[in-house]
Amino acid sequence: MSIVLEVKNLTIGVRGAALPPPVNDVSFSIEAGETLCIVGESGSGKSLSSLAIMGLLDRHALRVDAGDITVDGQNILAASSEKLRRMRASTMSMVFQEPMTALNPVERVGSQIEEVLRVHGERSSRRRRARVMEMLDAVHLPEPERIYRSYPHQLSGGQRQRIVICMALILNPKMLIADEPTTALDVTTQKQILALIQEMKDRFNTAVLFITHDFGVVSEIADRIAVMNRGKLVEVGSRDDVLSYPKTDYTRMLVLSVPSLVPRESTSEFGEVVLSVKGLTKTFSSGGFLQKSRSVDAVKAADLELRRNEILGIVGESGSGKTTLARCLARLIAPSKGVINLKGVNISDLRERDLRPHRKNIQVVFQDPFRSLNARMRIKNIITEGLTNYGVSRREGYKKAAELMHLVGLDEAMLDRFPHQFSGGQRQRICIARALALEPDVLVADEAVSALDVSVQRQVLDLLDDIRAKRSIAVLFITHDLRVAGRICDRIMVMKDGDIVEAGTSSQVLGAPHHAYTRQLIASAPGRHWDFENFRPFPVAPGEDISIDTQQ
Repeated sequence: MSIVLEVKNLTIGVRGAALPPPVNDVSFSIEAGETLCIVGESGSGKSLSSLAIMGLLDRHALRVDAGDITVDGQNILAASSEKLRRMRASTMSMVFQEPMTALNPVERVGSQIEEVLRVHGERSSRRRRARVMEMLDAVHLPEPERIYRSYPHQLSGGQRQRIVICMALILNPKMLIADEPTTALDVTTQKQILALIQEMKDRFNTAVLFITHDFGVVSEIADRIAVMNRGKLVEVGSRDDVLSYPKTDYTRMLVLSVPSLVPRESTSEFGEVVLSVKGLTKTFSSGGFLQKSRSVDAVKAADLELRRNEILGIVGESGSGKTTLARCLARLIAPSKGVINLKGVNISDLRERDLRPHRKNIQVVFQDPFRSLNARMRIKNIITEGLTNYGVSRREGYKKAAELMHLVGLDEAMLDRFPHQFSGGQRQRICIARALALEPDVLVADEAVSALDVSVQRQVLDLLDDIRAKRSIAVLFITHDLRVAGRICDRIMVMKDGDIVEAGTSSQVLGAPHHAYTRQLIASAPGRHWDFENFRPFPVAPGEDISIDTQQ
């Protein structure tokens, strides 16, 4: 095998600041047809390394202080801007984490893919279109003609990511860099994207540099693994060696942070029912003058009970109705039908004036902590805003905020800071503190850990479990990841197309699922064949196929 990418002693410094280098003396290589996964937490330097390889570092803020980068025999650091432009897409290409920001929202996706061919010299519009249609079919997009004419917002997240992969591979580059391409996707869509990258690699003998923080994903696709921590490469080895025999404490911590599909046995004693739902339905309608009316049942006659000191997980893909259900329960939107009984009071049809006294009894922690925090407010005011709205003095509120900061594992000295001065995991802890300020009986966590590093994710999950035990609070935990649900939930409900298709204890749902959809979710979970807590693969049943299905 020939080496496609070789990085030697790469060091990246910060211009105009006496700071430690964010990437320090990093060396690795990738051969044709090989997948090297670079793993590490946010800030470890893995994405900066990939940007340096592509020649995309911000020259005003960062500089390469030392080292060499060679792609297909070409010295990247010595190449001119014109040379780098010619190499991008033809020799090396990149798939970014968020496809919506990588695509032009006002241009049809077919034209955006064609632009790659046009920039690299293909003048015939007929041949460009034929090549694009060929690639749309190759990445298994349905109805290529419709997709070609669509705008990005008209496609799902998985379809948009396939478009970005199509753009990256249309010129058959020798190296593909995939930077967290599946982080925000459902497990089934994630599995399809991983299978697609594997298929393209096998078809074109492409060298793949896959950047992620999730060892579950790594266990599915990696040939070799490189682990980065604080800008340094701390461990490199084959997939099985790194997962089974990690050499450093940092690698062991990352592996141990990955949730497996082994459900926990609940030992909690539940109290009285604090939330009871009967026949909850939410229908969205559209259309009107000169437009055909259309209605969608986002939630269909849902029933559930939640007891004090219980964590109930609601699992499903995007569009399954789980977030709509949660928003109805918190009365952020009004249900179309049904009863929501919160501590003995039916809040389903209360007017806002009558609803206000009951809002403090159910609080929400949202998926994106940065968007849910006011960037112009100090943390102490963010946490105490709800308290002051219910008549608590500012002095008492600040005292309460200090107590809550300790509860969520943060220093009360941080109360005078602004949200941008915290990490993602710290911001999520602040959101939890804000939600707990009003001492609710029910806490709704809506995808509260899906965007976090696995190590931070585990910390937040442990925090929620600890708070549940200390406060005897009931938690409604919404996620698309059955692995995460299995780690923290006492019971799990599975939703599909607005229906609750399966419900039971975590052991029942994960250990003996009845519904085909639940089995599909379990089969799609990355790392489902690895027992990360014991650093070994699970035994494979006779005849079981553990390969990735590349035809999905």
